[in-house]
Amino acid sequence: MTKLAFFEGDFVPIEEAKISITTHTLHYGTGCFAGMRACWNESKQQMYLFRAQEHFQRMLNSARFLYCELPHSKGELESITIELLRREKFKENVYIRPIVYKDEGVFRVWLHDAKDKLAIFAIPAGGYLRNSEGISMCVSSWRRVDDTAIPARGKVNGSYVNSALAKSEAMLNGFDEAILLNQDGHVSEASAANFMIVRDGKLITPPTTANLLEGIVRRSILELATAELNIPIEEREIDRSELYIAEEAFFCGTGVGIASIGSIDHRTVGHGKRGEITAKLDDLYRKILIGEHDAYTHWLTPVYD
Repeated sequence: MTKLAFFEGDFVPIEEAKISITTHTLHYGTGCFAGMRACWNESKQQMYLFRAQEHFQRMLNSARFLYCELPHSKGELESITIELLRREKFKENVYIRPIVYKDEGVFRVWLHDAKDKLAIFAIPAGGYLRNSEGISMCVSSWRRVDDTAIPARGKVNGSYVNSALAKSEAMLNGFDEAILLNQDGHVSEASAANFMIVRDGKLITPPTTANLLEGIVRRSILELATAELNIPIEEREIDRSELYIAEEAFFCGTGVGIASIGSIDHRTVGHGKRGEITAKLDDLYRKILIGEHDAYTHWLTPVYD
């Protein structure tokens, strides 16, 4: 149970971490955030924070898009997060949400000269989806927000209206998730996760220039595929029709982990369940998260001394 938050410079009870109804970000979506995981290893009695500085660097990049200025480096943000987790005394998997927001100016839509503030909290968290195998997906009628409109490569609050529209459309039409195409009609990503397919033994994923979020898990999976499993990688545009002849497909992200796709637009992907390459990547990634793979301990920060 969440008890504390780092809120505007101090650790406070979670019920005291409140913002005003006049907060600029509430009205205009002018904030940014990160989504992070810390995983508990029962046998080692240790919790591991996954690639914290990479997540905070991306958040600082997102803040830069919005003229947000924070008095913290990525290393300082990691230290604050570690202290928060220690104070909470978590002994289970948690999801961590740092958020940067603008605190004033209901009648102004510009970004500069505002008071930028920071909050961080963590909540116990299992899976993002009810299941992570055989997900049914559809190609959304909504297009992925374009980088010339809102910076797609960052986690900007307002851009998630795009994700929410696509996700609700998919669910209300009987699917689990949505795939969004970019403005050129090529595959971009899922509503809130990066996307990959397997064809002819190759792992294929759209480039970040296809209006993708610069995913930390995506980057990790690509590194594992080449370094650990010797799987060829192709970062290129993916046509919609190519989705229907993929041998495997999955999406990945901090919240979802790795979720295998069973069908796209009512067409079965492979055998309709987790494929061989997806399974190998998923098993490897899970071991790394809980500190059970010595070669990747540099991706982890132990929480407890």
